[in-house]
Amino acid sequence: MIYISYDFKVIPKEPAVEILIAELGYVGFESFVETDEGFIGYIQKEDWKSGILDSIFVLNNDEFKISYEMEEIEQVNWNKEWEKNFNPIQVDEMVSIRAPFHKNPNLKYDIVIEPKMSFGTGHHETTHMMVQHLNKLELKGKKTLDMGCGTGILAIFAEMKGAKPVDAIDIDNWCYLNSTENIERNNCKYISVYEGDVSLLKDKHYDVIIANINRNILLNDISSYANCLNENGTLLLSGFYKEDIPIIEKEISKYNLKIETFIERNNWVALKCVY
Repeated sequence: MIYISYDFKVIPKEPAVEILIAELGYVGFESFVETDEGFIGYIQKEDWKSGILDSIFVLNNDEFKISYEMEEIEQVNWNKEWEKNFNPIQVDEMVSIRAPFHKNPNLKYDIVIEPKMSFGTGHHETTHMMVQHLNKLELKGKKTLDMGCGTGILAIFAEMKGAKPVDAIDIDNWCYLNSTENIERNNCKYISVYEGDVSLLKDKHYDVIIANINRNILLNDISSYANCLNENGTLLLSGFYKEDIPIIEKEISKYNLKIETFIERNNWVALKCVY
């Protein structure tokens, strides 16, 4: 599999890096590795097209100085790349998220992730906030869906908190494979991983649905989530900015869902939605 890489140098890094990563996700970039000066973004060659950056608003914002170099690359040793850049984190002094080569800090929950090409190490605001939401939920015995599972981190944490059974779905083959590996690594017993999209949700029902994707996909798929969410169920949504809340709220209201609470982190938000 051949990839195109963009090595972005960003001044100042915040909040430009987060905005740029979000915008690149909208146009097909699927993985990002942080560097001292910015980050490297990767997109499959078959998804790349000339002028792909023309619609990226932040590149034309005078508040930031952003330059980049592009190259075509063969398959990368992603383990090696992540080992250089992946630092362990802790969420609310309850949850540790680390790679296999990091020391266990012995918190209540210890999640071991080898990210490879997949999104979802806990470092990004959206994943961090979803972990916070899940940490507050009573999940014992709750049938749960992790839609757009990436590394499988949220499905893994849900099982650690007692959720079962758990379905983890991602459209990307890398994410499917990576989630499967991470689920085995964390000795999970009740998670099933599927490669596909919302069409897999037909005739399925869940007590808790987790969807950390991006705004456009969420808006398109909220109807599917609502159709398979059980009465008194919980829908967790993230992958968008605070200013996107009204459009998300308008869409969920069509299905009698409302925002019960939300978490904000560096202008990213994660919503807890209920009937």
